[in-house]
Amino acid sequence: MEKKRAERNRTITLEKDEIPELKKELVFLDEQPYATGETASQSRRTLSKIDFLDKTICADTLHALEQLPNEFADLIIVDPPYNLTKNFNGFCFSSRSDSSYDEYLSSWLPLVCKKLAPNGSLYMCGDWKCTSSLQRAIEKELFILNRITWQREKGRGAKSNWKNSMEDIWFAVKNERDYYFDVESVKMKRRVIAPYKENGKPKDWEESPDGNFRLTYPSNFWDDISVPFWSMPENTDHPTQKSEKLYAKLILASCPPEGIVFDPFLGSGTASVTAKKLGRHFVGIEMNEEYCLLAQKRLKIAESETRIQGYADGVFWERNSGRP
Repeated sequence: MEKKRAERNRTITLEKDEIPELKKELVFLDEQPYATGETASQSRRTLSKIDFLDKTICADTLHALEQLPNEFADLIIVDPPYNLTKNFNGFCFSSRSDSSYDEYLSSWLPLVCKKLAPNGSLYMCGDWKCTSSLQRAIEKELFILNRITWQREKGRGAKSNWKNSMEDIWFAVKNERDYYFDVESVKMKRRVIAPYKENGKPKDWEESPDGNFRLTYPSNFWDDISVPFWSMPENTDHPTQKSEKLYAKLILASCPPEGIVFDPFLGSGTASVTAKKLGRHFVGIEMNEEYCLLAQKRLKIAESETRIQGYADGVFWERNSGRP
């Protein structure tokens, strides 16, 4: 049954008549023909870039990883199921013990890390409950350089506990002496509340018709990004969708222009869409066909709508600054 939505609700949905064309653009690995006498596992061959670059792969992550070449990705963004019970459009991920969740991560993360270029970077998202497991898993494969704390603000209230409104994003690299990081591209523009002047001139800030602002270097605490919600044009019905502004910071900082961004748990497509808007190539894997179709629709929209909410004039604007 179709949801009733408010008049100003801008959530992206699928129309029946657009599904066939969107589906043609997806890559279905399980539909590849087998040679006579071969089993499914024997027939799996490494895909060439023309088969997967700038594509959405509709398949189980483990199955797809077996067919992707190693060291192709400049940046990998991983947003796996957290250690919570959550329904992803019919696929239910169940909360489990810490040791079982560790085993789950170890079943696919080493394979994901093999896809990282020699000077590549990886970001992995999690919440307070699973972040220690993420750290243990990543340390076995890569060098951890930092942990970003994202104050996403939205979260259910709790009468007997603190409201959960923070998430972690682990930053790791393959080679701690050789990796791409462009800090100039991710500066933040903040409003100056108490402007300080030296010899009558602004010190470390500038005056403008819109107010007084200061450009600042980014820290590992992010409080300027909300989760997507119904009035944002990027919003979908995916239950754990990340925002384009969040991923834009990761991509601009850690993927060179024309580089490749890889997301093995694509969801409704934020990593691919943001990469496309920022002039990067992309590869995404998602097992749910409806989410794949939503990703493909968003990629279509991105051909004409390249704006990223909260990012303009080459800088990231703090929330409620009056900028789009």
